[in-house]
Order: sequence, then structure tokens, then C-alpha cells
Amino acid sequence: MLGTLISNSLVLLQAVSVIVVAALLISRSRYFAEVMDGRATWKNQLILVLFFGMVSIYGSVIGINVFGAIINVRDLGPLVGGLACGPVVGLGAGLIGAAFRFSEGGFTALACSIVVTLAGLLGGIVYLRKSKFPGVVFSVIFAVLFELLHMALTLAISRPFDLARDVVAQAIGPMVLANGAGMLIFAFIIANVVTHRETKRERDSYQLELQIKQAEMVVAADIQKSFLPKNIPSLEGFDIAATTIPAREVGGDFYDFTEQDDNLQFVIADVSGKGVPAALFMALSRIIVRACAAPQRRASERLKCANKMIVDDSGSATSGMFVTLFFAMLNQMNRNLVYANAGHNPPLLFRAASSSIVAMDVTGVALGMMADMEYEQRELVLESGDILLLYTDGIVEAMNGKEEFFGEKRLRSSLASATELSAQGILDIILRDLRQFTVGAEQSDDITAIVFKVEDDPAAETNKTIFE
Repeated sequence: MLGTLISNSLVLLQAVSVIVVAALLISRSRYFAEVMDGRATWKNQLILVLFFGMVSIYGSVIGINVFGAIINVRDLGPLVGGLACGPVVGLGAGLIGAAFRFSEGGFTALACSIVVTLAGLLGGIVYLRKSKFPGVVFSVIFAVLFELLHMALTLAISRPFDLARDVVAQAIGPMVLANGAGMLIFAFIIANVVTHRETKRERDSYQLELQIKQAEMVVAADIQKSFLPKNIPSLEGFDIAATTIPAREVGGDFYDFTEQDDNLQFVIADVSGKGVPAALFMALSRIIVRACAAPQRRASERLKCANKMIVDDSGSATSGMFVTLFFAMLNQMNRNLVYANAGHNPPLLFRAASSSIVAMDVTGVALGMMADMEYEQRELVLESGDILLLYTDGIVEAMNGKEEFFGEKRLRSSLASATELSAQGILDIILRDLRQFTVGAEQSDDITAIVFKVEDDPAAETNKTIFE
């Protein structure tokens, strides 16, 4: 008895292995994928009905005749079709399997035909209730319970009862085992397909979102570039160069020039943070600084005005965002420089007469940190050959592979080595030294710099020639 049960089980498991190979092929087809995605059409459902119907027929053909009944795995096709693809596929496959089984005859033909039809119908109902494939564990339990129902209906319908009882005794073990194992493998295949497709959808969605964001960042970068001066101002007696290099598509550094009569007003600033938030705060800060640049206001008053507006408009005193900013007014005629520094890196001033480099003072805290701040302004006169270097902390805080900062000392050295060059030449040397220092390291902050070089005063040269 035990040997017969084992032998019958092995035959049915062999049939299941063939069905699994076919399942692998159909699960990779576009018809199966379309139905799984909720895009069922008459064509793809018809193809799946035929496939799972053929699986049911194969389950009958490969079955074992016991007392005129057939021990089989015919229920497996309609069950899987219904659970994975819905009632249309399940019921259609079940009807095909039922028709074939009924044609084989035998005293269990009616019961088995009803059962295989129910297999697809009940599987489809489960699919409708869950709106998707119910998963591995549920499907295996469902298959096992259904085979027990199969045995119960065989006993209830088939006659003579004694013969039906003998068939069930021979069939229940192998059929529960084979159909449960087949459903387990089927369910794993389908679950893998579902997971793969969900992962692909998530990846595609992420890539689409990334492409949209990249396109938006390109637009944002173009808008931000439009905020920067399109041309460096031409100021008699001065050679000027400027650049900004964002660490990302958009950044928080900016510089600006405005001309009023014989005065050139200029700003260099660095917003806390990086990326889009910093870029938005940068745009706000630039607009506010310009709005506060009324001709009658002193440099210190302009920074006080800008600070109040930034705090009031952005709430940066509570949000944690602020902007360091150096503001100056340069008189073209007498070369007088009036400035105020709101927490920005002190500009470096090379004095040609003494060949020395000094750092200019910070005269107040960064804009947006707190309301009602006072700013002091300072004043100096630039002489022929003097060089004024304004920069953001993206230069001095740039790191190499050893996590060493470029630092103010190296910046001074770069400036000192290039004092005979033009303003652009000086800027090129500084950027070259910075690139060499940070080679292989990722740029972590925006880099911005402005260079003013005072040219020789023609009037002074004429007076000197006459005196001599």
C-alpha cells in the first residue's frame, strides 16, 4: 500500500515538473504580464485560457488509473489561472479541463468535471476579492484545501460509494502532495514575476522622476545664471575678473555689480546650505540687497536694511538659513573704497607699495541670523598696483584627499605669485592651484571669486615725468 502511494506520488510530481517548465515560459510572456498588470484583453485572456486549459488536459493524460478513476494534477492549471489571472482565465481553463475529463468517462467523470470547473471559478473569485495574486502561502493552502474538497465531492457524487471510497484512499495523499507542491512552485514563479515587475515599475518611476528633476535643475541653473552679471563692468583704471562654480547644478553663491554715477557697487555673498534651498534663498537675498541699495544710504545702512528684510520675509532667523555678504562702493575718480562686511570671508588686499597682503575687516554678523543688527562701514584708498581679492569659503574650505583645507595661507601664496598678471590671470592661477590641491576630491561647496587690480594712474605718471 505504502509503495503504491509513493509510486503514484512520484508519477504526479514528475508531471508537475513538466508543468513548471511550461509555467516558466508563460510567466515571461507579454500576455501574462499584461493580465497581471490589469490590462486584460480578449486576446491575451484567450491565450492564457488555452494555456492553462492545456495544462489541465496534460494533468489528466499523465494521470494514473486506479479502479477506473484517474489520479491526476488536472486541477492545478485552472487553479493557477484563476488565482493569477482572474475568473475569465480560471473558468475558461476549468471548462476545457472538465470537457476533456468528461470525455474520458468512468464513474468519477461527473464529479471530476465539476471539480475542475470549480477550481478555476473559485481561484478567480479569490483573485477578485484580493484584486491581485494572493501570494505563495495562501495559494498553497488554497490548493491543499481544494484537493480535500475534490475528495469530498468525489465521495458525495460518485457511485458506487465503496469504489469511490477506495479511489479516494488511494488518491488523497498523492493528489494533495502533487497539487500542493505544484502550486508552491507555481506561486514562487508568479511571486517572483510580480516582485520583478514591481521593482521595474519603481525603477522606471524613479528614473522618470529623476529625469524630470534633472530637467528642472537645468532650468533652475539657467535661471540662476541669469541672476549673475552678463558682463564684467569696464571701469577706467581697474582690471576686473569674476567667476562662480556651483558645487551642484544650482548653488548659493552670487556676486553682483551695479554702477551709479562714478561709483561701482559690488557684492559677493554666500548662502548657507547647498542645492535648491540655497539657490532660492540666494535669489531672495540678491533682490533684497538691490532693493536696499538706494544712493543716499551708507554701506552700513544698506546691510542693516537688507538684514531686516531677509529676516522679515524669509523667517531665516528661525529657519536657520543666512547669507554672508561683502558690500562695497568704489569711486572711480579717487579710488576710494567704502565697504561693510556681514560675516563674509575677509577679502585679501595686496598692497603694491609694501608687497604685503592684509585681510580686510568683518564689520557685522551674517544677514538673516537675527533682526535689528548694526553694521559698521570702513573706508580705504586703493593705490596703483593694488589687488583686491574677494572670495567665498568654497575656496579656503576646499579639501584634498587627505581632508586638508586649502586654507587662507595657500590662497595668499597663490595671490602673491600672480601679482604681475592681469585680473583674469590672477584668478586663473588661484583656480589652477585649487584644482591641483583638490585633485581627485569632490567639490563640496560653491566657489566664487572676484579680482580687482588697480592699474597705473596716467595723471600720476604724467606728474612724475614732469617733476623728474
